[in-house]
Amino acid sequence: MRKAKLIAVIVVSLLTLVILLQNTEPVQARILLTTVQMSRALLMMLMFVLGFVVGILVPTYFLRKTDHRAKPEPGSSR
Repeated sequence: MRKAKLIAVIVVSLLTLVILLQNTEPVQARILLTTVQMSRALLMMLMFVLGFVVGILVPTYFLRKTDHRAKPEPGSSR
């Protein structure tokens, strides 16, 4: 199982590297009120990291929110 995970990580990493190396041309990105010029690979990496962070924070927020609910006292009929 551990070997399969390692192989999967290597394959995904190589595919990601190939995709990023094929997308090196510059693009303009409008961020709020400014326009920034960067390589498409960098923009893709930034969006991946942003999606990863949001994907971690949103479930954490909702899990924390459910933990703070008032718990019934022991012995109560609720």
